[in-house]
Amino acid sequence: MNDHPASDAFQHAELDWDENGLPQSRQYGDVYFSRASGMAETEHVFLTQNDLPRRFAALQDKQRLVIGETGFGTGLNFLCAWHLFERVAHPQTRLHFISVEKHPLTREDLQRALALWPELREQSEQLLQQYVALNPGYQRFVFAGGRVVLTLLIGDVLECLPSLDAQVDAWFLDGFAPAKNPQMWQPMLFAELARLCAPDATLGTFTSAGFVRRGLIEAGFDMQRVPGYGHKREILRGRLRAANVSISDKPWFARPGYTTAERHAIIVGAGLAGCATAASLAVRGWKVTVLERHAEAALEGSGNPQGVLYLKLSAHGTALSRLVVSGFSYTRRLLSNLQAGQDWQACGVLQLIYDEKERERQAELAAAFPASLVHPLSREAAEALAGVALPEGGLFYPEAGWANPPALCQWLLQRPGIELHRHHEALELRRNGRSWQVLGGQALLAEAPVVILTGAADAARFSQSAWLPLKRIRGQISCLPANTQSGQLRTVLCAKGYVAPPRDGTHTLGASFNFQQTDDTPSVAEHQANLEMLEQISADLYQRLQADPQRTEMLDGRVAFRCTSPDYLPLIGPLAEPEAFAETYAALGKNARQSLHTPCPWLDGLYVNTAHGSRGMISAPLSGELLAAWLDDEPLPLPRDVAEACHPNRFLLRKLIRGT
Repeated sequence: MNDHPASDAFQHAELDWDENGLPQSRQYGDVYFSRASGMAETEHVFLTQNDLPRRFAALQDKQRLVIGETGFGTGLNFLCAWHLFERVAHPQTRLHFISVEKHPLTREDLQRALALWPELREQSEQLLQQYVALNPGYQRFVFAGGRVVLTLLIGDVLECLPSLDAQVDAWFLDGFAPAKNPQMWQPMLFAELARLCAPDATLGTFTSAGFVRRGLIEAGFDMQRVPGYGHKREILRGRLRAANVSISDKPWFARPGYTTAERHAIIVGAGLAGCATAASLAVRGWKVTVLERHAEAALEGSGNPQGVLYLKLSAHGTALSRLVVSGFSYTRRLLSNLQAGQDWQACGVLQLIYDEKERERQAELAAAFPASLVHPLSREAAEALAGVALPEGGLFYPEAGWANPPALCQWLLQRPGIELHRHHEALELRRNGRSWQVLGGQALLAEAPVVILTGAADAARFSQSAWLPLKRIRGQISCLPANTQSGQLRTVLCAKGYVAPPRDGTHTLGASFNFQQTDDTPSVAEHQANLEMLEQISADLYQRLQADPQRTEMLDGRVAFRCTSPDYLPLIGPLAEPEAFAETYAALGKNARQSLHTPCPWLDGLYVNTAHGSRGMISAPLSGELLAAWLDDEPLPLPRDVAEACHPNRFLLRKLIRGT
C-alpha cells in the first residue's frame, strides 16, 4: 500500500443523479449498476456465475466463505451477497467480504443510493449505521452479530491488493468499465486476483473485453463467455486452474499450522485488549474463558473514566500510523453500541500547537491526511469550537472524542460464549499434551488448547513469554469537579497532556509519564504537574476550574501503568520458542538477506496481545480482530506489513540480526 496517504489520493465519489434517481460517477462518467435493474444484474453476473446459492447452502457448521471484490461502489454487490447468505446458509456459518474502493460514497449519497432497494433495507440500515470515520486504508466492519464481516480497503486497487493477506473463494471483478477506467484493468490486477485465490476459486465479471479475458487466462484462470444481462450480450466467468502454492520467505511471520478441533481459548487479563480478543473469538463460535485477578474487568490500565481517542499519526505512512487510522475507525464503530454522553462522546479532539517543532509536524499531517480525518484550525476558530480561550490553534480530529474504557469492556464481555472468572490470578503456564494448563500457585485455574496473554506487562511473567521486551510506565490522572464555567468546554484539548469535557460532573486531566515510580498511589507532585499542564493548555480553563496547585491533596486521582514496547507498536500474534527460534534461524545473524524456509518453532496455541501503550482505546479493539484472524486463518484486518510490524517475532528476529 502507498506509504504516504496523501490527502489528494483520498476523494469521495462525486455523483450525478439522473431523472430516475440513479447515480453516475462524475469522475469516470460511468454508471454504478444497470439502469434496468441493479439487483438483477448483480445476481446474474456475480452471485450466479460464482455459484453462490449452492455454495452458501453447502457450508457446514463453523465454515465460512470469503468473497473478494474490486469496486465497492454503492455496496450493492455486498448487500446482495449478504442477503442471499442469510436466506440460504446454515446459521452457524460466516461470510467474509473483502472489497476495494478508491472513491467511497459520502454517507448521504450512500443513503440515497441504498434507498433504491427496499428489499435490502435490513442490511442497508446496518451498513449505514456503521458507515462512519471512513479513512484511507483498511476498514473493518462487523455485522449480524459477527456472522458477516466486511473488510473495506480504501485506496487504489493496484496498491491495496498487494498488501492483502487472504484466501478468496469467489471474486466479483467489478468497477467502472475498462474504457472508462483503463488504469485498473491491468495484468498486475489479474495476477493479484490469482495470488489471493483459495483452491477452486471462481470469478465473475460484467465485461467480456478480449484483453480482460486473455489477461485472466494468462494469470491462471479458465475463462468462458456466458450470456450477459440487459444490454450486455456477453459476460465472463472463470475458475482458477490451480491454486498457487507459495513458500513463505518469512516463515517467522507465517501463519501457524496448528489447529484444534476444540475451539476453546483462555484469555489472561480482562483489560481492553483481553475483552476485545474475547469478543472477536466469541462471535466466531469460540468458547472463551477470561481470567481476571481483580473483582471486575478493567480495573488496571483500562480503568480510567475517560480514555481519549487521540491519533498519533505520521505523515510518512509508518506502520504505527496506519494501525492508528484503521484502529480509530474500528473503535468509532464499536462505540455506537454504548450510551452516548455517558459512555462516550464524539466531541472531537483538538491537538494544540505548543512549540515550533509541533507546528511543523502539524503542517505535514494536515497535508498528508483528508480533512474529514484531521484539519488545521486557527486560534480563533479553535476557541470558538472549544468554548474556552486558547494560546494557539492546532489540528482538529472531528470524529474523535472520549470514551469510558470500562463501559466498552463490559459491552465486549457480553458476547455469548464468554465466561469471566474473577479473582483468578494466573502465575504459571504448563503444557499438558495438546492443551495448556493455567495455574495460580497449586490450583489449576483453566485448561484449553489456546492461551492468549493480554495482561499488559504481566504478559511477560511466564517462563514461555519472559523474553518479551515490555516496559511499564506509570501514569496518573487528576479528576477535577466541573462547574458552570468549565462545563462550557466542548471538545477534548491535547498538548503534552489532555483535558476532557466533563463526564458525571468531573473533568479528567492527565496523564503523567513516570518511568521511575512503581507504586500505584496518587502523588501530590504528579497532581501538581497535571495542573501545570492544564494551565499550559488553557489558562482560561485553568481559572474556570479554580485549579489551585496548593490544594492538590484534595484532588481525586488514579494511577495506572501503560505497557509499551521498544518500538511503541503493540505485540499481537503467536509466540515462538525463543531458543529454538535462535537455533533455527541462526544463519540470519551472518546474512540477514539469506532465504530460509524452515517452519517456525511455534509454542502451539500460545498467543500474546499487549503493549498498546497510551493509545489502547484506538489499537486494542482492532487487535482482537487481528488475533482472531491469526487463530482462525482468516483474512487479516490490516495490511500484511502492518501485521508483521506488530508480530512478537520481530524482536527475536532483531536480536538475531542486530544482536539487540
